[in-house]
Amino acid sequence: MFIDEVTIRVKAGDGGNGAVAFRREKFAPRGGPSGGDGGTGGSVWLVADENLTTLLDYRFVKEFKVKKGENGRGSDCNGRASEDTTLRVPVGTVVRHAATAEVLWDFVSHGQRVCVAKGGRGGLGNMNFATPTRQAPDFAQKGEPGEERELRLELRLLADAGLVGFPNAGKSTVISKVSAARPKIASYPFTTLEPHLGVVRYREDRSFVLADIPGLVEGAHRGHGLGDRFLKHVERCRVLVHLVDCGGEEGRDPASDYEVVERELAAYSPSLAARARVVAATKMDLPGSEERADALAQALRPRGMEVLRVSAATGRGVGALLDAVVRQIDLAGPPPIAPEPVP
Repeated sequence: MFIDEVTIRVKAGDGGNGAVAFRREKFAPRGGPSGGDGGTGGSVWLVADENLTTLLDYRFVKEFKVKKGENGRGSDCNGRASEDTTLRVPVGTVVRHAATAEVLWDFVSHGQRVCVAKGGRGGLGNMNFATPTRQAPDFAQKGEPGEERELRLELRLLADAGLVGFPNAGKSTVISKVSAARPKIASYPFTTLEPHLGVVRYREDRSFVLADIPGLVEGAHRGHGLGDRFLKHVERCRVLVHLVDCGGEEGRDPASDYEVVERELAAYSPSLAARARVVAATKMDLPGSEERADALAQALRPRGMEVLRVSAATGRGVGALLDAVVRQIDLAGPPPIAPEPVP
C-alpha cells in the first residue's frame, strides 16, 4: 500500500533523577554525600533509507516514546542512559511541524540522519553539591524532560522527470515501455491510483528516474477526480513530460486537454507550472491521430512548444522522446528541494 502522508508524535526519554545518599561505611565515620547522577534520556532520530518507498510503517503506529534514563543510586553510582530510538523514512521525506506546517527537515540522500527529539539530561546527585560549608547536602536535581513533538511526514518521490496528463493519456504505458516499472494498464480512466517510479536506461553510461503520476482532470485542485494530492511527487522533478491523448478514443480535444492540465499545475504551484516541459502527443498508432496531433502542434506553436509524436504500442517516437527529456534534464540544473529546513 502506498502511503505518502502521516502524522506522528515522538517523545524523547526524560532524564533520570539524581540520588540523595550518604556513605555508611565502617572505617569512614564522617561518610559524606554519595548520590549518583541520573542517566540521560534516549533521543528520537529519523534516518533516510533508500530501500523504503512508502510511509506505510507509520500508518497504524503513530506514537513513539523512549524510555527515561535510570535514576542515580548511592555509592556514587550514576544511572544508565536509555538507548536512542531510530525511525526509518524513505529518501524524499519532508518533515513538517504538524501545527504550523513549517518545514523542519528535508531528507534528500540515503543515510541522512537527524535528531527530531532530544532526550532530557539526567539530574545531578547530591554528591555534586557538597562544599566546605555544606558538607551534607540533602537534595538532588530531577532529570530534565525529553522533547516531545508532533510531526507531519510527507513523502515526495525523487525523480528526474515526471509524466503528467489527463487520465488514460498513456502515461503508464510509456513508463512500462522505457523502464522496468509495471503499473496497472487498462483502457479506462484512473487506472493509476498511486505514483510509480521507473529507472530509464537511456544509454550504457546514462540513466534517469521517471515518475508516473495519476491523471489530472479539470478542477483537480478543488478535489475533482483524484485531486492534486499526488502532484507533490513531481515537485522535485527537473522536467515535466506532458502527454496529450491524440487517439480520439475519449472524444476530447487535445488542445483543450493540454490547457486544462496546465491550469491545474499553475493552480497547485506557480513554480511547478514554470518547470521545463516536454510535450508529446500519444497513441499515434490510432486512426485520426495525425490530424489531432497537427491541431495540437498548431495551437502550441505561438508558445514555441514543440510537440513530439509517440506511440508506446509500436515504439514510434519513444527514442526521440527520451532524447528530448535528457536534453531538458541537462539544461534544468539540480533538482528543486523543499524550503531551507531550520537547524
